[in-house]
Amino acid sequence: MTRDFAAGNYRFIPAVFQYSSGACAHDGFEIERVRFDKLLPLAEGFAQAASHIQRAGQKLTSFCACELRSPAAFSEAGFLAFNQHYVKTLSEWGIFDGTTNPVARSNVCPEIDPPAVPSFYAFCFVRPIEGNRRAAQPDFVIAGGAEARGGPGSYPERIVRYRDLSPEGMKDKVAFTVGEMENRLAGFGFGWKDTTATQVYTVHDFHPTMAEELVYRGAARSGLTWHFARPPVVDLEFEMDCRRVSREIVV
Repeated sequence: MTRDFAAGNYRFIPAVFQYSSGACAHDGFEIERVRFDKLLPLAEGFAQAASHIQRAGQKLTSFCACELRSPAAFSEAGFLAFNQHYVKTLSEWGIFDGTTNPVARSNVCPEIDPPAVPSFYAFCFVRPIEGNRRAAQPDFVIAGGAEARGGPGSYPERIVRYRDLSPEGMKDKVAFTVGEMENRLAGFGFGWKDTTATQVYTVHDFHPTMAEELVYRGAARSGLTWHFARPPVVDLEFEMDCRRVSREIVV
């Protein structure tokens, strides 16, 4: 079930306090994705995002998704502390109300040349469609998800094939994560056929399962971008996100 975030002109799939499972632009609006040419530390990234959004004539509440990079995978306690810090800016912007967060997010850890501090890689915001152009269908961003089941319990209790890096273990991790993306897409009434980009984050060889679990299921419709990075929590091994975005620029 989705919820409306009228102040941002988008709806979202509720998840946890640090992020939503996805954001989808309202009719008459589109999503612009802005990727930074160089990683920016968190505070600087937020400041640059705010400046760009305001120059585009939009409110800060139009901020709907972000892609972050961290130095290394967090412990559960470390991840909680980071998230509590991260949402402070969203609260100041009138987006996070202390309980519900409409902003979709991915946060992964580059294996090679990681940033010294948590940093911005990209962000998305909602803006009106210009002129008489009409969107063929709504823009959306699906948040990053890894091979951890929802619900109560620690990560070791919820991770699919916990610490199993065998070919069979990786196959199950990939299959679960692809299924999670499909569930989130379905929450908006979409499927892989509606995406314009899919990203994968892992340091492991997933090629043996790529055709069966990704290509045949439609996840590679627009190709597949592989980032040699780890998910944000220790012992998670495979993460994905996907999107349909009308505007993409690099600054």
